[in-house]
Amino acid sequence: MSNTRTETLTLLALTFVVSFCSFAYEFVYSELLTVMYGGTVTQYVITVGLYFFSLGIGAALSDDLNADEHGENFFRTEVLLAAAAPAGFLLIVALNSVRIPQAVPSELIWLAARLPVVVVGFLSGFELPLLTYLVDELGEEDAVTPARLRRFGRRLHDATVRCLGVVWTVERNDGRRSGLSVVLAMDYVGGLFGAIVYAKLLYPGLGLIPTIFVLALLNGLAALVFVVRFGGWSPTPFAASTPLVGRVPKALLVVCLLLTATYAGAVVNHETVDDRLSELYLEQQIEDEYRPGTMRAEVTSQETTKYQHVVRYRRTWTGSGPNPHFTGRSERCLRLDSAVQMCDSWADSYHNGLVDVPMSLFERGPETKVLVVGGGDWVAVDHLRQYDVTVDQVDLDARFMNRTKNDSFFRRWHDDAYRYDRLNVTVGDGYRYLQQTNETYDLVLLDVPGATDDDLLTLYSEEFYRSVRRHLSEDGVVVTWAYSPDDYPEHNKAFLNTVGAAGFTRQLPYWAVEDIDSDGDVERVERFYVFAPGERRSLPVADGTDYVRRYSDRYRDARWRPVPRYNGVRVNSIFHPNYDILVDT
Repeated sequence: MSNTRTETLTLLALTFVVSFCSFAYEFVYSELLTVMYGGTVTQYVITVGLYFFSLGIGAALSDDLNADEHGENFFRTEVLLAAAAPAGFLLIVALNSVRIPQAVPSELIWLAARLPVVVVGFLSGFELPLLTYLVDELGEEDAVTPARLRRFGRRLHDATVRCLGVVWTVERNDGRRSGLSVVLAMDYVGGLFGAIVYAKLLYPGLGLIPTIFVLALLNGLAALVFVVRFGGWSPTPFAASTPLVGRVPKALLVVCLLLTATYAGAVVNHETVDDRLSELYLEQQIEDEYRPGTMRAEVTSQETTKYQHVVRYRRTWTGSGPNPHFTGRSERCLRLDSAVQMCDSWADSYHNGLVDVPMSLFERGPETKVLVVGGGDWVAVDHLRQYDVTVDQVDLDARFMNRTKNDSFFRRWHDDAYRYDRLNVTVGDGYRYLQQTNETYDLVLLDVPGATDDDLLTLYSEEFYRSVRRHLSEDGVVVTWAYSPDDYPEHNKAFLNTVGAAGFTRQLPYWAVEDIDSDGDVERVERFYVFAPGERRSLPVADGTDYVRRYSDRYRDARWRPVPRYNGVRVNSIFHPNYDILVDT
């Protein structure tokens, strides 16, 4: 193989790598912005739009770069990308980790969080034109690709032209083509691989933080390979016969070496890097939920399953005066993704509200059939076990369910409820389960995450609640926890309109209560709704469960009410989402 051909193949390989990185950066930023600000569709659409806009600006300005220094400019571009992409990632994290003065306009923060997308897109816009110039500088077309690849390309081209001829008038062009066609093809292939590898390997296998360092490492290596292979001064035996780059600034070369070495270390130790950076961010996020200086958070463990990020942490009261949040100075808590799911102080009272209050409406025995959607921590099943009912449970995250079986934090609350002899467990999507099963239930408990992400919109859709209604027995009801209408009025209106559109006409709202901070006063812990498609019996406080009788003064006035209908508020549907139903916690 001729030197020119191997040199061209090197450039095409570099095209593949840098395109791979460029497209993957776009997905990393999209997902990071989704994690930080919510709204999957919104963040991905805006990120992709900004990226391609910036890409076009960079490509347009590439003609203004010095035509005698295409090689040097390509090297500079890769070094800048290797530096800017991780820096932009950390900037977005920082914007969501530090307390920003309220005087700073939210629009300014929004723009700052998208600045990394613009920078990476702009720099990536230089890559394709510069690589095209460099390939054209190497010489004849026959040197661009190996003979076998050229023959395959011609056959593919002939077949494509024949297909085009079915609809369009075509004229076969056998003339010489510039390097643009080959570089452009390799760019698209690299982009495709970037998307696939990110979605199937990098993100699920490593997570966002290690992935950004893997991509930056590839940019750094691409810069070093280029300068070693095509530098006219390169002392290595791999130096090209046709130098494409002159002297590069020593400072820039040193920066490239340092960045590459740093990223290599971060990739080798990716678990440590991921854990430490995640902990710093999460601890700051948790502390920011309270008044400054009143709460300290310490992440004790975290893992990412296929479906969620599971974080365990300890929160410690550091404020002056009595602790209004829980008994004692510290307690353990669990977060799934961005929302707190359970803490020692209210884990029991939450499940009292979810299970023990509505169970007052039904017979305690195996003839009562209950469906639990979610509840992978098994605590709801433990409460149901006390009433000897028949339970079907469906949860998506098998890994989380298996981990919680023997974990000391969860065992304190579920008491090995997964061994309950009247429990049938299905691992799968709750909505799909309802579409496929023929079972009917007296009580459906929705122990699911809050509406904080686009991925959860299905569980808050008209279609989902219609499926639930179809599987209720004659006197059946569905129970779910809910955000306070005072704190999230737009969500509450959209949610109630959606439930009403699904055929539920009656609601029984109530609060789970407990003295969670041992100050002698009973506090509201969590709000719940019981929904029914028709009239139902009143809550029998005197004959209710132990929990309802204990707090009879709080439940004596609980009454069924009509499900309201709010004018001008759209129903949330799978095919026509109402994003007002999402909340920013």
